[in-house]
Amino acid sequence: MRTGLSASEAQQMILGLTPVLRDERCATANVRGRVLAEDIVASRTLPPWDVSAMDGYAARAEDLAAASRERPLDLPVAFEIPAGAARERALEPGQSARILTGAPLPPGADLIARQEDIDRVGDRIRFYRPHPTGEHVRHAGEDLRVGETVLSSGTVLGPAELGVLASIGRSVVAVYQRPRVAVLSSGDELIEPDGAVEPGRIVSSNSYSLIAQAHEVGADPLYLGIARDRPESLEAALRAGLNGHVLVSSAGVSVGDRDYIRPVLEKLGCELFFWGVRIKPGFPLVFGRFGEDGPLVFGLPGNPVSAMVTFEQFVRPALRKMAGHRALYRPRVQAILTEALHKGAGRLHLVRVTLEAREGRYYARSTGNQSSGVLRSMARANGLLIFPADSEHLPKGSTVQVQVLDSDVLAAPDSGL
Repeated sequence: MRTGLSASEAQQMILGLTPVLRDERCATANVRGRVLAEDIVASRTLPPWDVSAMDGYAARAEDLAAASRERPLDLPVAFEIPAGAARERALEPGQSARILTGAPLPPGADLIARQEDIDRVGDRIRFYRPHPTGEHVRHAGEDLRVGETVLSSGTVLGPAELGVLASIGRSVVAVYQRPRVAVLSSGDELIEPDGAVEPGRIVSSNSYSLIAQAHEVGADPLYLGIARDRPESLEAALRAGLNGHVLVSSAGVSVGDRDYIRPVLEKLGCELFFWGVRIKPGFPLVFGRFGEDGPLVFGLPGNPVSAMVTFEQFVRPALRKMAGHRALYRPRVQAILTEALHKGAGRLHLVRVTLEAREGRYYARSTGNQSSGVLRSMARANGLLIFPADSEHLPKGSTVQVQVLDSDVLAAPDSGL
């Protein structure tokens, strides 16, 4: 087992051992945010024929060539075509037809004149200008054609993609499975939120944070409860999580007298690949795997911020890979540091910051106390500033890299329209 890896080395090792999960067939209505596991080939041409893009009147361009404001042209309205009608009647030369948005163009017609551009006089339509061929017509196949690959495997399914699937009749599609994540907290001092807070007892907040992080990334979490600082209690809880794709525990992974996670994992047959990552917060991280096809195991630190930060950096990318995503990491932005920061060389620091957009630039400010036990500072943060391992000083005004935790940071103050 290796020790003291850099953050990059740890991420590469984890992702190298992380499989992409198998696909499953699901109802299209329920797969928003999932990753497509098949290429989607159009079985229909859309639109299936030329259709009207506007409410108006179908006509022939050659009939309107001489129309002008000074010498308008009148054509009789021969019939009406509502949306959903069949293409049964052809438009003869010298005729027009009332047509609604989405209705099929009648044979013989080659344009649509918007109702705003003409006048109706009794049963006749008055045109004031020539209208070009194809005006306000959606042509057959301009969206999709039979045999065309319209969505590729690996596509994240959002509202538009679900609309495409529905439009070609795909009510069921293959998507990558959601990772199942078993979450365990350990410690004699821990109680559930509704437990009695007696002297020496604290609420197990980690389980709530980690479960929420699993939900946020699209995984299915399973809460295993609180294990006590006894090998037999940990073993029973860990066994209960072996049917997941990933097993995440917090606390008990350091070198204290009651840190039993590592020996219990090894007893159960888990191969441990590394312990300790040179980051702050979050050094005492252990990573392993149960056999070739068993769950990945992440033993996270017990301090609340350390648990959340290590989940962000190491568990989250693995879960995204499992679920078929190609983009595994949070977005990063460059920001201007509003205060000087200092640390010792040797470990990469992930500093909790608030990001603020001003005049087209981002500005980063520390959330204050960076102790790994101050969970409120994590709640205030919308980014993690990357303070490189070999740096000791970041002066005020310097340009820094910040991982964006809250996508609202990237929201614009207006629509730009």
